[in-house]
Amino acid sequence: MPVDRLLPTGEAEDLIDLVRDIADKELAPRVEEHERAERYPEGLFRLLGEAGLLSLPCSEEYGGGDQPYEVYLQVLEELAARWATVAVAVSVHTLASFPLLTFGTEAQRATWAADVLAGRLVGGYSLSEPQAGSDAAALTCRADKDPDGYRINGAKAWITHGGKADFYALFARTGSGSDGISCFFAPGQADGLTFGRPEEKMGLHAIPTTAAFWDGALLGPERLIGSEGQGLHIALSALDSGRLGIAACATGLAQAALDAAVDYAHERTTFGRKIIDHQGLGFLLADMAAAVDSARAAYLDAARRRDRGRPYGRQASVAKLVATDAAMKVTTDAVQVFGGYGYTRDYPVERYMREAKIMQIFEGTNQIQRLVISRHLAR
Repeated sequence: MPVDRLLPTGEAEDLIDLVRDIADKELAPRVEEHERAERYPEGLFRLLGEAGLLSLPCSEEYGGGDQPYEVYLQVLEELAARWATVAVAVSVHTLASFPLLTFGTEAQRATWAADVLAGRLVGGYSLSEPQAGSDAAALTCRADKDPDGYRINGAKAWITHGGKADFYALFARTGSGSDGISCFFAPGQADGLTFGRPEEKMGLHAIPTTAAFWDGALLGPERLIGSEGQGLHIALSALDSGRLGIAACATGLAQAALDAAVDYAHERTTFGRKIIDHQGLGFLLADMAAAVDSARAAYLDAARRRDRGRPYGRQASVAKLVATDAAMKVTTDAVQVFGGYGYTRDYPVERYMREAKIMQIFEGTNQIQRLVISRHLAR
């Protein structure tokens, strides 16, 4: 059922209506087939880009939609309610675009921004490594100076859109310590760049997640974003916004699970009554609705702080923690509402539950979110 949203402008309301129409026509009919076959949705991101949905929070100066972040996140939520995999990939694209759009030079933005925002170049975020996931400062992939730029050597892991993306926000070591990491706008294909086979994941099957192996690939000096040693600052700045994207995706997924559970509870009868009329089941659904509404409120609070230029790092971590934990609980409870049928692939709730789990892990595990929140409190 459509969520009754409080949007800041009539333009934003029209945008949400457009997104619902696109999601219902282009995402919902394809999700089951593509997820089961683990088939990549060819052409879909170009379509989303042409509709302006990959550039919403970005400046009009570079072809963006110049929408508040609170509106962009509600768009993500609508996409996730139909197809979580695609919504996560859109969020990751925005995350991968952040270094270029925020820290890139005018020349870099003039070269790449228009194609990035139009979906002609789809991005991936390449920070994690096999032994450096949440501990970003421990990465070992190197970018060594070369007369023609930088030679990249090392392995990266857990790349959404790995092997499919047209560019990567790549973080590699140019020096020692936490001040020795730099950021690059790396091409999707290059001599000396190969990818592992897609991970066999529990969920989010339609978009590949892979490792990347850099073996002396050359990046020109024009691909360095910001200055040498600024990479960790860029990465952490991007992650605050990225966590809000995942919070919105998790909320959309939870909303889809709640809607499915409510619809089923209206249809299924036991002991001569619709199961929604049994108090035990009705209270379970009420708790699910409260969790979804609380998740939405958390990410909107953080987004509104961001839109007003106020600090929002702690609130972003709170939103990511609350929304993804809510998604895990709500999707699990939805399976319970369906009973034995919920454990089969005849209904989507088992897929929702599998998809919810990863949201507690990527963009910083929920244990890392608790660490971030506690450090803010300690200050």
